Amino acid sequence: MAIKVYLDEILKDRNMTSKELAKLINITEANLSILRSGKAKGIRFNTVNKICYYLDCDIGDILKFDGELED
Repeated sequence: MAIKVYLDEILKDRNMTSKELAKLINITEANLSILRSGKAKGIRFNTVNKICYYLDCDIGDILKFDGELED
């Protein structure tokens, strides 16, 4: 996988549950779970903006490129 998702680690650091974050950013828990697992095929900039705002983090804290090209 080319992009690694570190959302679980940030949530843990912030003592926030995924349920709380889903409510704050107004997406379903199921969709947040897909993102957290790294199985999402895309994410809206608006959603990333809200995640970064409520978790007080930068995009690079939650999404990292692993140097591999994904098929």
